[in-house]
Amino acid sequence: MPERGQTTEHQIPKAAEPEGPAALRRTGALVTLVLGGLTAVPPLSMDMYLPALPEVTDALHAPAVTVQLTLTACLMGMALGQLVVGPMSDKWGRRRPLLIGLLVYILATAICAFAPTAELLIGFRLLQGLAGAAGIVIARAIVRDLYDGVEMARFFSTLMLISGVAPVVAPLIGGQVLRFTDWRGIFVVLTGVGIALTLLVWRRLPETLAPEKRHSGGTVEALRTMRSLLADRVFTGYMIAGGFAFAALFAYISASPFVIQEIYGASPQTFSLLFGVNSVGLIAVGQINGKVLVGRVSLNKALAFGLTTITVAATALLLMTAGVFGEVGLFPVAAGLFVLMSAMGLAMPNTQSLALTRTPHAAGSASALLGTTSFLIGAIASPLVGIAGEDTAVPMAVVQLVCALAAIACFVGLCRPWEHGPTEEADH
Repeated sequence: MPERGQTTEHQIPKAAEPEGPAALRRTGALVTLVLGGLTAVPPLSMDMYLPALPEVTDALHAPAVTVQLTLTACLMGMALGQLVVGPMSDKWGRRRPLLIGLLVYILATAICAFAPTAELLIGFRLLQGLAGAAGIVIARAIVRDLYDGVEMARFFSTLMLISGVAPVVAPLIGGQVLRFTDWRGIFVVLTGVGIALTLLVWRRLPETLAPEKRHSGGTVEALRTMRSLLADRVFTGYMIAGGFAFAALFAYISASPFVIQEIYGASPQTFSLLFGVNSVGLIAVGQINGKVLVGRVSLNKALAFGLTTITVAATALLLMTAGVFGEVGLFPVAAGLFVLMSAMGLAMPNTQSLALTRTPHAAGSASALLGTTSFLIGAIASPLVGIAGEDTAVPMAVVQLVCALAAIACFVGLCRPWEHGPTEEADH
């Protein structure tokens, strides 16, 4: 295990056992790309499908609320799957659970392409999420295996740049796929992505958790480890704050196809373009966080600014969608969503870094708790955005504002950053 504050970039073997410093250095950039691909699985699974939601509603003769459950099911699967895969990766290492998860993901995604009813699609989206969880949780655990403190925050920001390409291009690809085929073709493309990523992991991603650092216990020990993590008030505070921030993001993801296309009359291609612009904002701010702020500004201060900005943007969206400023067009609402999405570039990497910094002994379990909490809260928030039907965007804005306020309450009430000292992050 490297000393704290010391980066382990490029210290990854080509195989499960170390082969020497020269061999380790040659694999660093490639492993970074692989981890980016693994974290891109969720936005690919979600965002390529978004432009097709209205079409799925018509094709399967299902109401919008039911079709939105296909997103919720995938999200729930990703939440529960992380809770299982995280402890498994602490016990058996990172590679084996990851490869199994990817194979199941390929199978479930292929079956989604042929689902004849909304109910069956919901079921296989759940399985798709359960399997896709392996990539999310294990990628985070691998980062924790290799980095600590400020270096970990920087790497998460780099990872956000790589994985952030997915939400930028996914709706654009989805919109273009719909020009040549129907919504089922999107799942065919996702199946191909899963196959390519599985081959890359099989050939190029080494084991990063040494056998002597693995947990030998079973379910009881995994539950005991998670209970000890949850007993850490500060870790729990960052975990829940990050979960509510993610829920505000997912409220946008699940509601925006109907808000942009149905309420404001935009085409699927225009929606894809706006979604891509918002994702670029998230990536850009994430890079400012990793390349400029980290090491110069306290991670807690950057996180506080991000959560405050999300709250201000959600408040503005609520006022606009409720008609306080009269009838507004697409541009002001799109601007508010852009600010909200961009601020996620401060909230998401810093909550993960600050939480995982406290858990070097159980990275897989901690990563599972972080991911499960985010996805469960997001899954609860998702159906609420459509509770008033397809003709108003007010529920989306209300859910976003409530989640933003809850995130700030957890950050202030549980994390209590003023107790940590202004230079705590620098000490890591």
